[in-house]
Amino acid sequence: MFRQLLVCLLLVAFVSAQTAPPATPAPAGQPAAPAATAPDAQPPAPTVGPDDVIITIKNFCTDSSLTGDACKTTITKAQFEKLADALQPNMSPAMRRQLATAYARMLTMSTEAEKRGLDKTPHFDEATHFARMQILSQDLGKALQTDSGNVSDQDIQDYYQKNTANFEMATFIRIFVPHTKRVETPAVMPAKKTGAKSDSDSTAKTTPKPPIKKLSPEEQQKAGEEAMKAEAARLRTRLNAGEDPEKLEKAAFAAGGLPGTPPPTKMEKVRRTSLPPSHQAVMELKEGEVSEVISDPSGNYIYKMASKETMTLDSAKTEIKNTISAQRYRESMQKFQNNADLNDAYFGPARGPGMPMPPRGGPKPPVKAGDPDRD
Repeated sequence: MFRQLLVCLLLVAFVSAQTAPPATPAPAGQPAAPAATAPDAQPPAPTVGPDDVIITIKNFCTDSSLTGDACKTTITKAQFEKLADALQPNMSPAMRRQLATAYARMLTMSTEAEKRGLDKTPHFDEATHFARMQILSQDLGKALQTDSGNVSDQDIQDYYQKNTANFEMATFIRIFVPHTKRVETPAVMPAKKTGAKSDSDSTAKTTPKPPIKKLSPEEQQKAGEEAMKAEAARLRTRLNAGEDPEKLEKAAFAAGGLPGTPPPTKMEKVRRTSLPPSHQAVMELKEGEVSEVISDPSGNYIYKMASKETMTLDSAKTEIKNTISAQRYRESMQKFQNNADLNDAYFGPARGPGMPMPPRGGPKPPVKAGDPDRD
């Protein structure tokens, strides 16, 4: 959780653009290609030892008697990498360059701040205290992750035996039937031309037509849904009789008025956890068995079990270890979360998902009559 927190504190002054990583150096012991045959080849990168200086800060030194080129501060590779690894292990070369630039600036600025006594202020004490909590929280999170990752082979075997159903893989034939019919807006019929009236026109006017009931949008929606459920039931019967599933799904799309080509009906190596909760019962089907129609807001579904197998313990080992590790980490973090009772009179009510931010400065006072700022 706090992995990047300290990095953000220190690297806040970094430039946003990332420079391209340098070219990969040639393998050790391999000579560079002759310039005549490979003019663009790069020479091997020079080897930098732990005690070699990699940062030189000019005109900055602890000895005030030194001036000019003699006044400088140097940082070795070992010193710099100790800092970089503490902030973020495996830092990229571009990030290391940014860190070096920021560190040189912060070192000189912090030294000047100490000369001014800014490290003796209450503000500095509070900020240092908070930074210390951040670092300790980050380190505790890493320690909890390490502890959670200690999963034994027996733990993995026990989990596999208790959750074997979650490692079943099935191949299905699935037909998707749209949720409702797509109704096209009818074209407006052209008006009849005026002219001499025939006997048939007179008869049509005198013969009353039965009133046509106009359905509300809600009634049209419901009628369309019922029509597609009935279509899905018919398609299920045809699938159970052995008809081609691809043709059946095309018929479903045509009945629903959907354009385009339907997706393939074959689904391979489907896991129970990858199915929606209301669809997971199809994992219990026997080979060749067809499910009942499953209807949900996304559509109507018909499954036919083609085959089913179970992952071996060896193939599921890595997944199980990661699952147990993540579960243990969540459990270990629960006692540190949601344990604060905040005073709403001070902080304001908690905002739910999607709630707008409260206006800055609180509510504005009412405008009085005659106020020049009144609209």
